[in-house]
Amino acid sequence: MAPPLLSLKRVSLSFGGTPLLDDVNFSVAPRDRIALVGRNGSGKSTLLKIAAGMVEFDGGEYFSQPGATIKYLSQEPDLSGFSTVLDFVQAGIGPGDDPYRAPYLLEQLGLKGDENPASLSGGETRRAALARILAPNPDVLLLDEPTNHLDLPAIEWLEAELKSLKSALVIISHDRAFLGALTRKTLWLDRGQTRQLEQGFGEFEVWRDKVLEEELVADHKLGRKIVAEEHWLRYGVTARRKRNVRRLDQLHQLRKTRAEHVHVKPDINISVNKGRQTGTLIIEAKNISKSFGETPLVNDFSLKVIRGDRVAIVGANGTGKTTLVKLLIGELAPDEGEIKQGSSVQMALLDQTRDSLDPNTSLKDALTGGGRDTVLINGVEKHVIGYMKDFLFAPEQLNTPLRSLSGGERARVMLARALALPSNLLVLDEPTNDLDLETLDLLQETISNYPGTIILVSHDRDFIDRIATITLISEGSGLWTSYAGGYSDMVALRGQGVRAKIRVHKSDFSIKTKSKSNSQNLDQTGKNPKKSKKLSFNQLHALKTLPQNLKKLQSEIDDMQKQLADPKFYSKDPENFAAISKSLTLKQSQFEEMENQWLELEILQEQLASD
Repeated sequence: MAPPLLSLKRVSLSFGGTPLLDDVNFSVAPRDRIALVGRNGSGKSTLLKIAAGMVEFDGGEYFSQPGATIKYLSQEPDLSGFSTVLDFVQAGIGPGDDPYRAPYLLEQLGLKGDENPASLSGGETRRAALARILAPNPDVLLLDEPTNHLDLPAIEWLEAELKSLKSALVIISHDRAFLGALTRKTLWLDRGQTRQLEQGFGEFEVWRDKVLEEELVADHKLGRKIVAEEHWLRYGVTARRKRNVRRLDQLHQLRKTRAEHVHVKPDINISVNKGRQTGTLIIEAKNISKSFGETPLVNDFSLKVIRGDRVAIVGANGTGKTTLVKLLIGELAPDEGEIKQGSSVQMALLDQTRDSLDPNTSLKDALTGGGRDTVLINGVEKHVIGYMKDFLFAPEQLNTPLRSLSGGERARVMLARALALPSNLLVLDEPTNDLDLETLDLLQETISNYPGTIILVSHDRDFIDRIATITLISEGSGLWTSYAGGYSDMVALRGQGVRAKIRVHKSDFSIKTKSKSNSQNLDQTGKNPKKSKKLSFNQLHALKTLPQNLKKLQSEIDDMQKQLADPKFYSKDPENFAAISKSLTLKQSQFEEMENQWLELEILQEQLASD
């Protein structure tokens, strides 16, 4: 048997006197494929950082094979100090590594390499960090939520890439399909200690439930034994004093054992505030189209959503998933076609961003809207502390600012806010981000029992399979196709999953323009007309005025966001709050449309100048 590349023995760590890890053991052998699982807050990320040599621990032993390369993917990669993405990736390559692997990986992940790291989105930052740790072909890869902020094509590409590597893998992920496809061992971090299953994640949940069931039985037996000992001491023979002393010592030891036993944390208690009954028809879209600039995101699309439907929307980033949702719920008007909403529709929206709340807002004000101590759930006033406990927040976190919460805690806040609203239409945009597996289970169960209608945008294939009755997939160029069932059903019928969106770089703009002119701009003789060598007057005017208009629009958006960030605004004037929220959404869409138009004109001007 090969010696381990990495091992931890009897590792312990405490924060502020509270033990997080206690007698943790695990090792990584060559080509191991390990899923590291556990609840949010159980210490998974901390354990991975210890394994990467980034966090000091209180006690125990750490060993890494001399010469072994260990690479760690953080949940929040830091690209500061690098002028381009390619520089960042190449900085992780050693003298003996293939220098051409860096640009290859960046291309596969949809990046060119000349991007400024400061201007990257969350998904692009994650792609750059993945390229950096994959480029050297390390001996051990420690991956903390590698699929976060990635779209489905990128997730499926990463899955295939990791399968092809010889590196050992330790993966933290909430993506069941991803873990099931890649892992052959499972390390369960539970209440500060580790248990290992010599099988992949696919077998873990059945094994975990069996372990917890056996633990409950043992706990019950211990309680019965304590009761029996107490009864004997009270009513047993008192003449045999020495025996009584020994039995009393045994009772104290049993009580100590029970007191030291750490019980499983309570499950999150998710409930949905149900709205009024709707009619049969919820949404009907007839031949709707929507474009931003020259980019069609929805083209001649029709859909009828009936009460009780669970509609999942999938596609690569940038294909228009969020735009389609906004059209269906009435936040955006279509360029063509008609959208009709049914009677008595009450909508609750869970946005994929965590930025809609002021980070300085307290947890209490975030849940109540500010100025109140209660939350109204299904017509019943519930104290905010009780509602916090339902979502696994401690009473002492009442006045904690949101900026101090972890990603998983902020995700629970957003869930709690959305589900507290009375609704019969639930719109969930990436609801699984930052949630642990147990919370995902309960969210899925809650949604399954929800009597209303659901529109879901997600990159989580397993979650879609468990929830969806209809799956809409982007085919590109604004075309959307509907399939009955979940993601796996769609793949079976279609023969393939989500394809990557074609990315338009400056270097290939001329090819796409030429192709378009060949197919659409032939004159009556069948020949191409003479191509213009400069921008038109309208294009030049737009290129000159758009930056000023964008700056003005951004200022208006900032002012609205400051108004909405006031925790007392909603309680003082809920109607104005709703009006400004709706106006903000429209202005953000206008900004996105204007920005896309300006970028297209910039690219076209550069292309014409180089011809």
